[in-house]
Amino acid sequence: MAQTTPNHTQPVSGWAAHDSSGKITPFNFKRRENGENDVTIKILYCGMCHTDIHHVKDDWGITKYPVVPGHEITGIITKVGSNVSKFKIGDRVGVGCLAATCLKCEYCDRSQENYCDQVEFTYNGIFWDGSITYGGYSEMLVADHRYVVRIPDNMAMDRTAPLLCAGITVYTPLKDNNLVDTKGKKIGIIGLGGLGHVAVKFGKAFGHHVTVISTSPSKEQEAKDNLGADDFILSTNPKQMLEKKRTLDFILDTVSAKHSLGSYLELLKVNGTLVIVGAPDKPIDLPAFPMIFGKRTVKGSMIGSIEETQEMMDLCGKHNILSDIEIITTDQINEGLDRLANNDVKYRFVIDIAGPSSHL
Repeated sequence: MAQTTPNHTQPVSGWAAHDSSGKITPFNFKRRENGENDVTIKILYCGMCHTDIHHVKDDWGITKYPVVPGHEITGIITKVGSNVSKFKIGDRVGVGCLAATCLKCEYCDRSQENYCDQVEFTYNGIFWDGSITYGGYSEMLVADHRYVVRIPDNMAMDRTAPLLCAGITVYTPLKDNNLVDTKGKKIGIIGLGGLGHVAVKFGKAFGHHVTVISTSPSKEQEAKDNLGADDFILSTNPKQMLEKKRTLDFILDTVSAKHSLGSYLELLKVNGTLVIVGAPDKPIDLPAFPMIFGKRTVKGSMIGSIEETQEMMDLCGKHNILSDIEIITTDQINEGLDRLANNDVKYRFVIDIAGPSSHL
């Protein structure tokens, strides 16, 4: 494991955390040369994910400092390798969480490479050449073209960035549960943040009755008036939870804080499914009786494959689905991370990497 190799010759300006304080400061480093399977991307925007907080603060005990976060990247291709045929210079593209996989296991063969046991991520991973991967809080990225997706021309690059993590994270469970091509189901979304607000948009675009479930009364107006949700359940209100018992076919749990699933499972019909996509740093409570007495299923899901990400991106172009964002500059990254930790954002921060302050 090394920060770079002799092939890392391209100087890049970025922003990194150097210790568990999580403070981000300017950081100069080197990217690899553009290889035969690579594309070089001038980064325009990078979304800020809750995972970034966990990594800069080493909450999971796996951070390799210095860490350059960012896996919701949009930009323009400036170089293409000799083996690359599906992209050209000037293309609008995105890079999400994946940087490398083995390309030969059963999961890679079935376009489920996000579950490859040798998967390496866009930042804080170990690339094929042994170097540490650095993410999108930087001005330029070299990526293997097999982990890059095309962005439709009608989609704004800033509002597209969060779809590369938040979007695919909520899209894949909907697809896996036959909710993309089948209409008219009753689905619940727990949490109305970066993931939840995109899930509501998907649910409505795909023709479902969407209920937002939240601990915050103020979210009701946001959910219904701003995002088009059909119903709202205040999960801290026992009467509302009881009234909605056995009314939902499917629930997507986007909450990243510790919580119990028991009361939410009671909202599901018999044979209903709850999928966990939030990543609490402490174990969640999962009582057995709501599952046993309702023949209910609890599953997890992690992002999606590149094929699924491109499929999602094309559907977003078709349905005009974009994230609701707040733009910040590179000198506001620390403020953004602090606000994100306090859930003070509607609904995703996106860093204007190519803005004037990125050249200071």
